[in-house]
Amino acid sequence: MLLYRPVNQQELDLIAASGWREFPPRLPEQPIFYPVLNEQYAAQIARDWNVPYYGVGYVLRFAVEADYAATFEVQNVGNQEHEELWVPAEELADFNRHILGQIEVVSVFKAE
Repeated sequence: MLLYRPVNQQELDLIAASGWREFPPRLPEQPIFYPVLNEQYAAQIARDWNVPYYGVGYVLRFAVEADYAATFEVQNVGNQEHEELWVPAEELADFNRHILGQIEVVSVFKAE
């Protein structure tokens, strides 16, 4: 299953340091990890939220074992295309073990 994740520079650097294989642990104030189900929604978050706040936003694409991903309920958080998987923060290390291949950058948005 292909998933997408909007990230800022700090999170991207941590992912790169892992060899593009895993997402870093969540911060205490972040109880869930939420990859999104489509690239357009990830781009909207990266462009409209990350760029104004951080100056740059990246969209990452990665594959996860479909059977494993299906254990997480799809959450709709707005319009029809605003769908996410909600992975509890304490399950992120296990989620990372189910990533197939490497995490890749597919879009970059920067402040002008």
